[in-house]
Parts: sequence; C-alpha cells; structure tokens
Amino acid sequence: MAQLQQSVIRNRLLASLSPDDFALVQPHLETVTLELRQHLFRADQKISHVTFPERGIASIVADTAEGRFEVGMVGSEGVVGTALVLGIDRTPHTCMVQAEGEALRIGAGELQAVMEQSPTLRALLLRFVHTFIVQVSQTAYANAGYSVEERLARWLLMTHDRLDHDDMPITHEFMSIMLGSRRPGVTIAVQTLEGTGAIRATRGNITLRDRQKLEQIAGQSYGFAEKEYSNVFQFPIKRGG
Repeated sequence: MAQLQQSVIRNRLLASLSPDDFALVQPHLETVTLELRQHLFRADQKISHVTFPERGIASIVADTAEGRFEVGMVGSEGVVGTALVLGIDRTPHTCMVQAEGEALRIGAGELQAVMEQSPTLRALLLRFVHTFIVQVSQTAYANAGYSVEERLARWLLMTHDRLDHDDMPITHEFMSIMLGSRRPGVTIAVQTLEGTGAIRATRGNITLRDRQKLEQIAGQSYGFAEKEYSNVFQFPIKRGG
C-alpha cells in the first residue's frame, strides 16, 4: 500500500500537523468510507476509533424521550470521537453520517500512544474540543431564542460550510430530526426560505442560491462558533470566510 502523504490530506487538523507529528500518526491512519446514516459510534457503547472526515459530514445526535436531535456537526475541519482525547471511552451521544464521503481514522489505543509521545498533537486535538464545545453551546442558544426558519438557515449554512458544492441532499424528515422540530414546521420553514430566494428546494435536495441572504435570516445564531474556530486555528471554517 502506498504511504499516505500529508500533502494530499483534506482534513484540516491532520493537514496542519507538523511533519514530525504527522509522521507519528501516519502509520496508524486507515482510510474508510462514510456511508449515509452510518453510525461511527453509538450512545453508551465503547468508542473504538477517532475519525477525521476528509469529505462528508458527521452529526452528533442526542436521543431523548421526545425524540432524536442534533447537538453538533463535524466535517473536514475536525474530528469525531473526541471523548477518547479526554480519556473517556464512551459518550451518551450517537455519531451518524449526515453527508457521505471519506475519512481517516485511528484506533483508540494508537491515539493514546501517539498523544503520549506528542504534547503538541494532544494540544491541537484539545483546541478542537474547545471549538466544538462552543458550537454546541451556540446550538443551545439558537434553539432557545430563534425561530424554526432562523435555526434552519443556520443549519443549512453550517452544512454548506462543510461541503464543496451548493447542493445538499437532505429530506424534510431528516432536517426535522436534526433540528428537533416537527416535520410540518420544517416544511413551512423550507417554503419560507425558498420564498426569499435564499434556497431552492426539490425532492430530497436543497440548493443554496443566496448565501448572504441566508446569513441575514440566521442572524446572530450563526457566525459566533465559526469565528471562534477561525481564531483558534487561524484558518476559516466558513465558506468564503
């Protein structure tokens, strides 16, 4: 098998590693396919790998008595399975693939060994944990103070940030799960956003047409976490940012 070269890595965390740190990680990285709705880990079950998306999106979701909803999402800007970075091998949340693609992953034991050898790698992963906590807190803020239309605009912007195209293959049912809202309300929100010209909705797909308008609709619910990520890592997550 050809040796994985850092120059072709799309995951921003792995690409930003020093050559020495990447050399520690590289022998343990495995390329995997991310399939739609695939579970990367399940709630309260042992996490076997940390996964660095190269292309695609992973959603961290919570299951409650009222149903399932998304608490955060990760694309090529980050990593999932971060409980392992903190020395914990389980989490009450589930991680599932929202948009298919590819990823690189490393086993739990190998990650711990590499982090013990490299304080700078550990620090990088902890910085990402910080930015993800900010994203989750911003989701809580949006859920508490914004309408379904505004929260949907934020969610579409975040999804768009993590894709390299303007078409988002998602259904109303899936959006309702991710937003923790009833499907009829999400359908009305989609129609409202489409009426502004910000998006175009077809069966099973949303096309972003006017990002600036979508940002205006999302208001202060979007941008805070994205700015913090950029401040921490000195490269943007926001498309065009």
